Amino acid sequence: MGINLNPFTWWNGASLGTMIGLIGKSRVGEDALGNVYYQGGRDTNGNPRRWVIYNGANDASRVAPEWFSWLHHQVDDLPDRSLPAPRAWQKPAVPNLTGTNLAYRPPGALEKGGHRAAATGDYEAWAPDA
Repeated sequence: MGINLNPFTWWNGASLGTMIGLIGKSRVGEDALGNVYYQGGRDTNGNPRRWVIYNGANDASRVAPEWFSWLHHQVDDLPDRSLPAPRAWQKPAVPNLTGTNLAYRPPGALEKGGHRAAATGDYEAWAPDA
């Protein structure tokens, strides 16, 4: 039997306090990763307050670029209405994979066995007497 820590921990999703704070705020959209975006109230500069509730781990790199611009008031309207359609050559955004099994590990990395290709012979070590 496990304990549901979601109401008390922010790293597993929105905490209970965040969910209570969103009462009365309007849900404006959702991105391809399942993150939900809200808007409501005003900040100290008079701009509308905007939030993202992550679907899964709270990681800012999981916010799609178009929604990032909306969150930071770079565009006023929702991304679907204010931004052009993605180009055919554009790849979908990928979250930061550092620390996961999908992270890039070059040849010679300890996670790949720690063996790298031998030097090619054009390398000569520096010596202070040379």
